[in-house]
Amino acid sequence: MINKTGRGTWANRWTFILATTGSAIGLGNIWKLPYMIGVNGGSAFVLIYILSILLVGIPLLMTEVMLGRRMQKNPMDAMRDLAKESNTSPAWRYIGAMGMLTGVLILCFYSVVGGWVLSYVSQAAQSSFTNITGTESSSHFDALLASPLTLLFWHTIFIMITMTIVARGVTAGLEKANNFLIPSLFAILLVLLGYSMSVGDMAASATFMFTPDFSKITATAALNALGHAFFSLSIGMGSIMVYGSYLQRDASIARTSIYIAIADSLLGLFAGLAIYALVFANQLEPGAGPGLIFQTLPIAFGHMPWGNFFGTLFFILVAFAAATSAMSLVEPTIAWVVENTKVSRKLAATGLGLLIWVVGVAVLLSFNIWQDVKVAFGLGIFDTLDKLTSTIMLPLGGLLMAIFAGHFMQKQYSQQELNLKKSSYQLWRLANSFIAPIAIIAVFILLLTS
Repeated sequence: MINKTGRGTWANRWTFILATTGSAIGLGNIWKLPYMIGVNGGSAFVLIYILSILLVGIPLLMTEVMLGRRMQKNPMDAMRDLAKESNTSPAWRYIGAMGMLTGVLILCFYSVVGGWVLSYVSQAAQSSFTNITGTESSSHFDALLASPLTLLFWHTIFIMITMTIVARGVTAGLEKANNFLIPSLFAILLVLLGYSMSVGDMAASATFMFTPDFSKITATAALNALGHAFFSLSIGMGSIMVYGSYLQRDASIARTSIYIAIADSLLGLFAGLAIYALVFANQLEPGAGPGLIFQTLPIAFGHMPWGNFFGTLFFILVAFAAATSAMSLVEPTIAWVVENTKVSRKLAATGLGLLIWVVGVAVLLSFNIWQDVKVAFGLGIFDTLDKLTSTIMLPLGGLLMAIFAGHFMQKQYSQQELNLKKSSYQLWRLANSFIAPIAIIAVFILLLTS
């Protein structure tokens, strides 16, 4: 749909929910959350994670959607006009600019990981994991990282898929893609969950994830849970703001934000249940860390009935999640270019895609030919971009958005957009203006000192 200003809009509230859920559901839910549960003691981490979603995630999600819908513009122009409306400094527009840059920088290395996933879809479909041993699985992953040409091929494919969808616009591209990908993603997850229940140790998985062991709760585990709740909802990079700018005026921001948070959290937890049922059934290590899905799960699939088929389904699931997030990472910048220049959306997507592809080439080379090259923080290219975005830019963006909405934006405007009862509005203000900033600062300190 096209609104009066010529901008695209979501066809309805549910389309917005699907698209924003797609933005939130990414590798963080299926790749990162399960291994974080494993290395942080299981159920105790899950409990704090859920509380963090309720106290910090949902209020900040509401804030970013509200800021986007208020002005119905890209993040940089929206923050500029919001500051003008509230008679405060125009420098607030740089929050939007930083969010746009953050998304682009994340995709520069995210696309490389997305390429890993596509490679594993192909390998699983070719039965490469049949009867694979632990040593062989590790060697298989190491061989992938050591091959720049293989990484380049899959990185290129991932970028082409992402930019082709984004270039088609809000209705023909983002909306159609998410309307297909998100239901398919949940359907595949349910099939995998059923498979794990039949051949895996679901009882051990459920006990591990949902039986609280309060002795495992440490300050570090609590802050990690809080940090992941913040990051898993794609807050602080402008993606939710620009998606909110396409939302109709009559849609409830609070209700849709709650639906998105629930869908995002459930997918991550269900994925964890399915993964750990297979891990425990094969006596594998639940705290395997980042290598869980690329080195541990192939072993499980390789030794189970129909393992090749369900292994392929699993990596397709992860690929879908990666694609929906990737689209949202570039949409804020594409929107800014289209709304401020005469460049067409297709040309903007092509140009930005080429830029990200080039930086991505440098990223993938950091795993092999350029593995000794250090950029900042004593880290290689991949790790530098990861640390810069996840430990500095994302928390800072979310913190500044919360401060602006809670302390600089005039109450009458936030009340108009949120359209909440007085008690609910005051609860949102408390969470957004005080609880969330304190929590973000705590996570900020942890990440910078770790």
